[in-house]
Amino acid sequence: MATNSVNDASRRRLAFALDYPTLEDARAGAAKVAPYLGVLKVGLELFVREGPAAARLPNELGCDAFLDLKLHDIPETVDRAVASACQVGVRYLTLHTSGGPRMMEQAAKRVQLENVPLTLLGVTVLTSLDQADLNAIGVTAAPGEHALKLALLARSSGLTGCVCSVAEVARLRNALGPDFVLVTPGIRFSGAGGDDQKRVGRPRDAIAAGASILVVGRPIRDASDPEQVAAAIVHEIADAAATHQI
Repeated sequence: MATNSVNDASRRRLAFALDYPTLEDARAGAAKVAPYLGVLKVGLELFVREGPAAARLPNELGCDAFLDLKLHDIPETVDRAVASACQVGVRYLTLHTSGGPRMMEQAAKRVQLENVPLTLLGVTVLTSLDQADLNAIGVTAAPGEHALKLALLARSSGLTGCVCSVAEVARLRNALGPDFVLVTPGIRFSGAGGDDQKRVGRPRDAIAAGASILVVGRPIRDASDPEQVAAAIVHEIADAAATHQI
């Protein structure tokens, strides 16, 4: 890892999203910033093209593997997918909480049976959705209210973590306690656009609100100096954690 003043705990609170079209591109991008952070996230674009080799890349570079597939299917299918992820050596795996309690319960039981350090993360309300989007799919509750409802369902179904936006993280932390893992995507710096993300926030604000892990993609990937940006985010995480004694 990077030999700087930021401790390992702070680095492991930053996940870089490997939003690249090929494994070769992902490896090159990840290698630049791996010394500055602790988690590399593999999403649908890369996994669909490259398969398990993409999921193994983070471990090869000394980072935890975050497989962001947002599983949502019948319980048996999700069970088998979770079992496969356990064999690959993934540290974090996402599934949609809207898949229901039986799906989540079976996934959680599979992790216990496999006896591996895999944290299942229930996706609550995507950061690309706002109130109008929720209304369009028949959800009348506000994003924060709906995210909390889904997070509580995830916990009661055996999950130990969730994904939510900066806007909801304080509310979920208060309801779910200090040990529940809360992963926050949609991290942007002051003045930066949200792209297709609608509910975004700054690194410092996310940590202060109670986020466990921040997911950052384009702000690092598209920077002229990705290493400098990654290091700056980790320093901001460390400062915020120290200030708020988190």
